[in-house]
Amino acid sequence: MKNLAVLLLAPLAMSGCGPADSSEDATDKAVAAYTASIDAWHAERITKLRSDTGWLSLAALAPLGPGTHTIGASEDNDIVLATAPAPRLGTLTVAESGIEFVADDAATVKVFDDASAAPVTTLPMVSDGDGKPTVLTSGTLLFHVIDRGGEQFLRVRDRNSPTLAAFEGIDRFPVDPRWRVTARLIPEPGATIAITNVLGQVETSPCPGALEFDLEGQTHRLRPTVSSDGSLFFVFADTTNGQQTYGAGRFLDADPIGDDGLVELDFNKAHNPICSMSEFATCPLPPTGNRLPIAVEAGEKYRQ
Repeated sequence: MKNLAVLLLAPLAMSGCGPADSSEDATDKAVAAYTASIDAWHAERITKLRSDTGWLSLAALAPLGPGTHTIGASEDNDIVLATAPAPRLGTLTVAESGIEFVADDAATVKVFDDASAAPVTTLPMVSDGDGKPTVLTSGTLLFHVIDRGGEQFLRVRDRNSPTLAAFEGIDRFPVDPRWRVTARLIPEPGATIAITNVLGQVETSPCPGALEFDLEGQTHRLRPTVSSDGSLFFVFADTTNGQQTYGAGRFLDADPIGDDGLVELDFNKAHNPICSMSEFATCPLPPTGNRLPIAVEAGEKYRQ
């Protein structure tokens, strides 16, 4: 009888293991799929960084005060671009009425997104402060005007940038689902957030309020800026900065806040500002209140 009981119980025991194994299997598959999605996101980010118009191609950042500025490879230019294909590409005039580029007769300069058109002779330029900027190209260079706090700068990219050539990728922490949290909005109607950039300029932007979430056994808050499509952008710091991660903090993007006031924050997508890779960027710094008192060991690291 004893042997019969064992035989009867054995199928039950084996069938009892089935659902548990299936549940563990499903969890493992979900984690694997999630990890693959983060890896794909990171791979796309690297591809964009390495593109002709990616941040790694930054090659110069020159202030543009009122008046006329000469641009080109020759040392006698106001803005010297050593890799320019001509001693002088042209002149850039900044006036109250607008910004105008006049190409030198010996240079070939075209509008970047209309390269099949005839070379530029005289062209009004729109800065990024007034919408989509006018981007010009000559040889391996691309250049346009940016506005930071009411001050204009010439931003130059080079498809043969030494920074781009030397780039070997970005180290990351292992992907871990525990760094993906749900945040709830603590509304602050009409609120703004003041963010200082590396040039010392302060920009005030609309802020919907604080996003509150639980992480590492504590409740935290971060305040974002909001883009035109409702998506969120955070500049934050944590205790890994200056050791495992970039000293000036990191960035985090998130989807628009849902109708229920909730939004997912995934710190596995925390990424380095381009200032960690280039001296020609104007990165924002973490605003007051956006410093987490914990080590966020997720997202991108910084190779010292």
